[in-house]
Amino acid sequence: MSEGAPPEPAPAEDLRTTEVDLGGLVNVLATHLYSTPLVALRELVQNAHDSHTRRLLEDPDGDHRPLIRVRGDATRRTVSIEDTGAGLTEPEIHSYLATVGTGYTRMLRDLTGNQELIGAFGLGFLSAFSVADEVAVTTTSHREPHLGHRYRSRGGEQYQVDPVAARPRPGTVVELTLKAEHAHLADEDALRDVLGRYCVLLPIPVYVGDDEQPVNNVEVPWRHSVPGDQHTARMRFATAFGRRFEPLTAFPVHPAESGTGGGAEGGTDAIGLLWVQDGGTYGSSDNRDLAVYLRGMLLAEDARDLLPSWAGFIGGVVESSRLTPTASREDLQRDDHYRALQRALTDAIVDGLYETARLRPAAWRRILTRHGQDLLGAALCDERLFTLLADDVPVPTSQGDLTAGALRAAGGGAVHVALGSGGGFEEMLYRAMRVPIARGDRYAVLPFLRRYAQLRGCRLVELGSEHGDRELFRDPERPLPAGEAAWLAGALADEGEQLVPARFDPPGLPLVLVPDREAELKARIEDDQADARIPSAALRLARAFTARTDGEVRARLYLNLSCPAVLDLLAAYRAGHTGSATAAGLLRSLKVIMAAASAGSTGASGGDLTAALSGVGTAVSALTAAVPAGLPGVPDTLDALPDEA
Repeated sequence: MSEGAPPEPAPAEDLRTTEVDLGGLVNVLATHLYSTPLVALRELVQNAHDSHTRRLLEDPDGDHRPLIRVRGDATRRTVSIEDTGAGLTEPEIHSYLATVGTGYTRMLRDLTGNQELIGAFGLGFLSAFSVADEVAVTTTSHREPHLGHRYRSRGGEQYQVDPVAARPRPGTVVELTLKAEHAHLADEDALRDVLGRYCVLLPIPVYVGDDEQPVNNVEVPWRHSVPGDQHTARMRFATAFGRRFEPLTAFPVHPAESGTGGGAEGGTDAIGLLWVQDGGTYGSSDNRDLAVYLRGMLLAEDARDLLPSWAGFIGGVVESSRLTPTASREDLQRDDHYRALQRALTDAIVDGLYETARLRPAAWRRILTRHGQDLLGAALCDERLFTLLADDVPVPTSQGDLTAGALRAAGGGAVHVALGSGGGFEEMLYRAMRVPIARGDRYAVLPFLRRYAQLRGCRLVELGSEHGDRELFRDPERPLPAGEAAWLAGALADEGEQLVPARFDPPGLPLVLVPDREAELKARIEDDQADARIPSAALRLARAFTARTDGEVRARLYLNLSCPAVLDLLAAYRAGHTGSATAAGLLRSLKVIMAAASAGSTGASGGDLTAALSGVGTAVSALTAAVPAGLPGVPDTLDALPDEA
């Protein structure tokens, strides 16, 4: 054999059979396969359901009144699951009940094609040993109604079968003597709560204790017609099932065949109900809540990944026969059927929201009010939703929640959005002009408005960006001479601030310091701890966005050449007046004080506040030094200067 070649197969006579440590296998399957001891109840009720289905297949004309009754006895620490199904013969006990991985249900489904049978792996009975010290099964087969058998086992590795008196009617009772740590399962109130969730879609009634009403006595609106309005029936089911949050509206999930709503890659037989929850917003909490039932039995209680990531406000229930469970039957395999259901659920949500907007305006208004933030992000993920929501969804602004259309109208045909966290002086100026500013730092607001402006063909003014600030701070009629601009920059601007001569309203405001939002972001992400605080994908995007700025200009100081005080200052400087430096110092202090007032929002203080306050006192003292005592009303040195045309 050449080097690196695969080894040749061993001769047939050298092949050996793999040995199985039955005790270890039973321990793993019974104790570690399932995530919660409650699964044992589900598996045993499921077996009882399949026993009834089997009897109907094998004896369709027999006297069969199906029911399942679960009893708890806290004193004896036992739980029993009784059915009036097919029962077992002694050979079937050995072949199926006591053989790991061999399931009569699976074989029967393969032979008959009946999709109501739930079992698949021949492992469910083992779950009993995850909660019980001892398991006893008393059974009478409908094929041998005069015989009874009792199976007993501790731990599942060894068992015995004894003859007993036949049951009054064919069927089976499984009795669990619970382990001490699972004694709480014998409480019948707890059993009602658990089985009410697991068995709500089972067609066979499931009773607890001596109850006269089954725990699954619930109208399932997609299975049959119910009296009254169909939407009312959906809301009743959503209210009963949803538990965590009040439903605002509910809409159906219909089967989608290949090439339709399920997508060209495949369809889905799933059917059920989705609803909009009156829950927390997606920005702070993902409240997706989807339960999946396989042939009527709860398979996955938290199947949120089947819902689109933007649908944090959606709850629901779906059932299917095509989905493939994992061996523990607590999750789903991510196969073609799973992906087809994902597509179908996305379509159902979009269609349901359209239906609500068209037919139930009151519910639609509540949804927009409660989940506007979520819907902004949802609209960016699905073009159909953007078309629906573009003119309806509320956007957070400086004047409360407004639609994009209202923002546009109030902004004179332009939509204004602040890139920072709000409160900057540029926003203050727009407020003075009664122009609302959208909160661009909120979830999805900025990309939504960019998409809206593109769709509607209107201007988008992004405050905090150099381009956006040009909308507010207009160029002066004549540029300042280089010498004057340099003097003003030295007198008024601190390190990292760029002086920008401009004209803006109101004319009484001499200057405005506006932080550069891109430089702020660049400084944050270049912090030594940035990699630890920001997810890597977001970090890469942020660095790509800020690559165009060197970060040296942290803020722009817009000097208002429409302000009389600024014009007086320039006139004094040109005349060589000794008070010009003092007046400039006063304006510099004013800048720092104004910036400090909004530092909590903008993140830029613009200088030393203590020094600025001291500078105000110094300037006032200097400007009033020439006023003789007792002569109030004498004009200060700048008032005497001639106005510049």
